[in-house]
Amino acid sequence: MTTRLSRRLAPAIIAASFGAIGPALAHPHVYVAVRSEIVFASDGKITGVRHSWTFDEMYSAFAVQGMVKDGKANQSELNELAKTNVKQLSEYSYFTIVRAGGKSAEFRDVTDATISLDAKQNVTLHFTAEFKEPASASKAFMMQVFDPDYFVAFDFEKQNPVTMKNAPQGCSLRMVTPKPLSDEETRRLQQSAGTNDSPGADFGAKLATRASVACP
Repeated sequence: MTTRLSRRLAPAIIAASFGAIGPALAHPHVYVAVRSEIVFASDGKITGVRHSWTFDEMYSAFAVQGMVKDGKANQSELNELAKTNVKQLSEYSYFTIVRAGGKSAEFRDVTDATISLDAKQNVTLHFTAEFKEPASASKAFMMQVFDPDYFVAFDFEKQNPVTMKNAPQGCSLRMVTPKPLSDEETRRLQQSAGTNDSPGADFGAKLATRASVACP
């Protein structure tokens, strides 16, 4: 478990947290609440997605060990942690799946990663996944956030999960929830609970909500 997760999130943190917890940890191993902003350029094309990912309390507690003293965080250390995370995440396209006009988008290296802490010291990672090539907003645009193996569970926030910035007049956004799991898929998910095994390749996609943008 530690080896696989360390390729996805900051290695030292994952090794410390999940290595100590061991196989008793239920599957999935990390929970992330997602809020995203789809960014438009002045010419009406979509240039990227601005993410804010809030991690669960257990991950957050291990992530900021030694960085918070007397209730105050060392922001420079948090920002270094953010850079480490997005560097690891770049290998997996930031778990962000974008299709525009039937083509998959590719991303530039993230340069604006930061971390903030809420009143409970929960970690929120902020970064912009900018496309290498802007996407036409006049063609079908779809965005999802998920880990295919479902080691990390990404779920959009309940309120304002996805917004649009500088969208041309007439653009619309809708959230499409996944269809319910089949009985067999539910059984596989239940069997993976409490183990280090994934319920299956691309299982995360089956549980991923889709943000769909349509512009005139």
